[in-house]
Amino acid sequence: MNRLDSEMLTERIGYRYRNPELLKQALMHTSYANEVKVKKLGSYERIEFLGDAVLEMVSSEYFYRTFPDETEGSLTKMRAAAVCEQALALTARNLGLGEFILFGKGEELTGGRERDSILADVVEAIIGSIYLDSGLDKASEFIYRFVLNDLDKKKLFYDAKSILQEKLQQMGKPELTYEMISESGPEHDKEFVMRAVAGGVTLGQGSGHSKKNAQQQAAYEALSHEEEWIEKI
Repeated sequence: MNRLDSEMLTERIGYRYRNPELLKQALMHTSYANEVKVKKLGSYERIEFLGDAVLEMVSSEYFYRTFPDETEGSLTKMRAAAVCEQALALTARNLGLGEFILFGKGEELTGGRERDSILADVVEAIIGSIYLDSGLDKASEFIYRFVLNDLDKKKLFYDAKSILQEKLQQMGKPELTYEMISESGPEHDKEFVMRAVAGGVTLGQGSGHSKKNAQQQAAYEALSHEEEWIEKI
């Protein structure tokens, strides 16, 4: 990652690192780490582990304080919607993080820059890197600004399957099912591609680290392009 890229990204995320190597590590996929022989520990995985914990704590406190009358179950659903894989991938795309990730040649060729699971991991890694560089307050600023925003849209990611199901039932449409198109990757890093189908018509397609995430993405795509299939089923 050259200095120009680093300057551009720090401007986008609104944070300047005291230790720029933390930012580089937060953007280093395991495929690149292996290729340049810095070993797996040099990739973003350890920092992402930390960032995930910071994100859960900060988002939990946010929903606890913002919605004092909600039950624990409701707060859990709100948090899950805000920090699910698709929501974090949206954050990454809004920031253009994909263009800065360091990939090995193989991962680059297989479309890693657009994979939701990788984009979500990098957001968590950046949170972890900011926490290591400056502590909780600065990491929280990033989370409030870029993750805990546009929550109505992000809620749809988490509830897309149930919303689509209810919509089809209310309209008297055929039963909704999900079909797997493909499954790829090693056991610890699977990528599933699923499609939502009703009446023999594909309503939407999505991918994810798990079948459930891929189904949610497919349902979200279906809801986002309802006008394209509504008269076909």
